[in-house]
Amino acid sequence: MSEASQGTGRGPSHRYVEVGVAIATALFAIIVMIGSLQVGITWGVEGPRAGFFPFYVGLFILISSGFNLYAGFTEYSPSKLFAEWGQLRSVMSVVIPTTVYVLAMPYVGIYLSSFVLIALFMKWLGRYPWGLTLSIAICVPLLTYFMFEKWFLVPLPKGPIEDMLGL
Repeated sequence: MSEASQGTGRGPSHRYVEVGVAIATALFAIIVMIGSLQVGITWGVEGPRAGFFPFYVGLFILISSGFNLYAGFTEYSPSKLFAEWGQLRSVMSVVIPTTVYVLAMPYVGIYLSSFVLIALFMKWLGRYPWGLTLSIAICVPLLTYFMFEKWFLVPLPKGPIEDMLGL
């Protein structure tokens, strides 16, 4: 981590990151509220309609985003650094493969995608030897399979490889 923190001292401003996150969560809240209005936020004879609770959760998120937006402009100076670019690259080296893992799981299955993710992280980020990397990358999905599928009888997402193997 010390390698990543040594850099030019440049990166995004803390203020702009706070403001950006506040705007993003406000947009999310507005989308939730619009969707809730479309399905109804009133109280029906059977109780609250489908959009009742999501609408108020969205409203709470929108109000909170307003407070965060205000704080972003008043509490942080534009010169205060949020993180250096090298530090953000380290974070993205975990976030991007994990996002690909989550997106690939419905198509590839949890076991194969978990094998690839574990092996990638161990070899690329951890720089572990191939023997240890492969043994753990194989054993963790196998243990997960037996624990959930066989012992707890909880099916997990499978892909074409698992179907081909009859799992």
